[in-house]
Amino acid sequence: MNHLQDKVVVITGASSGIGAISAKALAARGAKIVAAARSQEDLDQLVADIEKAGGTAAARLTDVSDAADMQALADFTVAAYGRIDVLVNNAGLMLFSYWKDLALHDWNRMLDVNIRGYLNGVHAVLPVMLRQKSGHILNMDSVAGHQVGDGAGVYSATKFFVQAMTESMRKELGVREGIKASTISPGVIDTGWADKVTDPAGRKAAQELNTIAISPEAIADAVVYALDQPADVTVNDLVISPTRQNW
Repeated sequence: MNHLQDKVVVITGASSGIGAISAKALAARGAKIVAAARSQEDLDQLVADIEKAGGTAAARLTDVSDAADMQALADFTVAAYGRIDVLVNNAGLMLFSYWKDLALHDWNRMLDVNIRGYLNGVHAVLPVMLRQKSGHILNMDSVAGHQVGDGAGVYSATKFFVQAMTESMRKELGVREGIKASTISPGVIDTGWADKVTDPAGRKAAQELNTIAISPEAIADAVVYALDQPADVTVNDLVISPTRQNW
């Protein structure tokens, strides 16, 4: 049975990588996609690709770190489709640096996107889900939310936060309100993240780590699995890593 048919799914960070591929995979199962990201050109291409394949999609240029912008995304979705069944909090930054590098700019960027962005998403969609008495919030986590790797202290801290917030949501929203909360924790995935690290030493470490990375399609498959479940089943956390990743 397909539990995704006609579900309205909002995906942040949808212009590339895990977000874009997950959007296509969910649309192929009959979900109605609302894609959010900061690249209008990439969003337009994603919508065109989904529609060409026979799916349904819309897009809105969105900065997840801006609470008002995330609220506008939720309002846009309700106006377009009448409801919000799923939020995939996927937009994220993984910027390696060592503490001695004092990479404050990178630290703050990760806090803005990986923590504030997720909270802004929950704040925007939760009132809709509470009115519906149903919904599912899927927070993209990381193996770095389970253990801390070298040069990833702040990134890991943001992902430990995601673990904690989702566990609280499972107990409060899931048990009391019937609104699901899940995490997916990828290992090293080749999404181009390594080249975005601004600190030179951190970029070198990231590029070396990326040599064992697996494709984002593996995570998209997990997203479909986690969301394509009956109302009484919640997939709490899926960890997907490269076979040769040792942490």
